[in-house]
Amino acid sequence: QVQLAESGGGLVQAGGSLRVACVYSGRLISSYDIGWVRQAPGKEREFVGAIRWNSGRTTSSDSVKGRFTISRDSAKNTVYLQMNSLKPEDTAIYYCAAARGWKYNDIVTALDEYDFWGQGTQVTVSS
Repeated sequence: QVQLAESGGGLVQAGGSLRVACVYSGRLISSYDIGWVRQAPGKEREFVGAIRWNSGRTTSSDSVKGRFTISRDSAKNTVYLQMNSLKPEDTAIYYCAAARGWKYNDIVTALDEYDFWGQGTQVTVSS
């Protein structure tokens, strides 16, 4: 069983920064991709980015590229999403999720391939 728990959300002004964390527990994490997905009010879930645990390679969506960075701390079984230059349109619930990355050459970006999800953390960016 895989369990994920996000933390670190909050309210920040436009242009500011925020870091959210995802703590992983359960089966061997090195086999998984850990992704960040967000859902704004009234909108569908949107892939933000992901990290392949065993290599540290990352990928991110065009909407956040250059502003958001994903990293991991192996000792803490934690993945971080560092968000800089935040915009009001970044307001959403941010979820972390785990996908069986060993099945694919490339980091998983399709939301339906993510099998395990955290409860989400709210990020609100004021203008």
